[in-house]
Amino acid sequence: MPGESFRFIHASDFHLETPLGDLDALPPHLREAMAEAPRRAAAAVFEAALVDNIDFVVLSGDLLSPQSAGPHGMAMLLDYFDKLHAKHKPVFWTAGTADDPAKWPESVPLPPNVTLFPKNRAVSIPVERAGRTICHVVGRSSEGRSVLHVPSYRTDPTDEYTVAVGYGTADANALAEGRFDYWALGGQHDRESIEGGAEGAAVYCGSPQGRSLDESGAHGYSIVDVDADRTTRVHSIECDSFRYCEVALTAADINAVGGIRNVMGERIVRLQHENGGRHLLVGWDISVTDNESMLSIGDSEELIAWVRREYGHGSPSAWTCNLKVRAPRNYPKSWHDEDTILGDFLRAADKHRKLDGRDLNLAPFTEESASMPSNMATMLAEVSSSDRSDLLDQATLLGVEMLRGGKPNLVQKS
Repeated sequence: MPGESFRFIHASDFHLETPLGDLDALPPHLREAMAEAPRRAAAAVFEAALVDNIDFVVLSGDLLSPQSAGPHGMAMLLDYFDKLHAKHKPVFWTAGTADDPAKWPESVPLPPNVTLFPKNRAVSIPVERAGRTICHVVGRSSEGRSVLHVPSYRTDPTDEYTVAVGYGTADANALAEGRFDYWALGGQHDRESIEGGAEGAAVYCGSPQGRSLDESGAHGYSIVDVDADRTTRVHSIECDSFRYCEVALTAADINAVGGIRNVMGERIVRLQHENGGRHLLVGWDISVTDNESMLSIGDSEELIAWVRREYGHGSPSAWTCNLKVRAPRNYPKSWHDEDTILGDFLRAADKHRKLDGRDLNLAPFTEESASMPSNMATMLAEVSSSDRSDLLDQATLLGVEMLRGGKPNLVQKS
């Protein structure tokens, strides 16, 4: 039997207590906007929820840590909850780890339209409109597990459309066993749709605002439309005001447009066009295969200062927050064959590389090794296998530049 069509918002992972990251400093002209970015993105979610054609809101965890976000963050949530209550819009909140219900102050009651699901059991709540049930929302707050426990969501069967609200990682097979029409998932900061995870859809809507280069790309929330035949359509809505972008460049890219500065400027213009009027926070990963290309890049400290000066003060801004230059693995054979300190150095570097850096011990090279704390000495003496190759490449590049009389390149600036 056909039901009623309805529309709801699915949002999660506000993390109002967490500022933007991957920044070595706050640019003065962007300081206020950066500080407000997480709150502004969360506010965009609630402003959309106040529109008349939204029936209810589901929140899938990690909205804020009350202790870290403080009264400022809590007041924002409560203000919007009250506004939604005034418009008779229910809010269904499954807490994650940051917003554990035990952390919410007992002296600050939630408005009656807000259901904060318990941790010890799943609860099914009917959603009514004009006196008729349009769907059920089933939720359970996280007990601290990293994996969503789907079997605990078993509730009495119903003929109405059912939305399950959960927090934690889950695969499609586990979610499908729940037999819900829509899984509103949280605990993941990047958006992801899980194919086959539900009869209608299973979606991590992600955080409304990215916080680091690991969370590059668009961020926002979901609007979910359900028609009378229970067909589900999920719309991704972008609401981030700062967008992290990772850009990888190679020697071929640099040579194709006549130099590193030309290619960086070209990529920034393209990113600004693709991302509308948002501020961009850009991380550069520059890989070169030969020393000639490396020398064409020049001093990376000067390069990052230039790109910030040229593109970081516009409106919108494209601020470079990280620049990494990956060193070449091979240097000219004539340099290796030289009977010079440079030749000795390159031959020694090759010896370490053949051993995969297993004989690296940096502690003796520090003047303070005798008085160094034991934990720091251990870090220097035991370089992790995943870091050895990169460390050798960077050390070799630095040595080559110094021994050839060039200005040492700061191979990583962030």
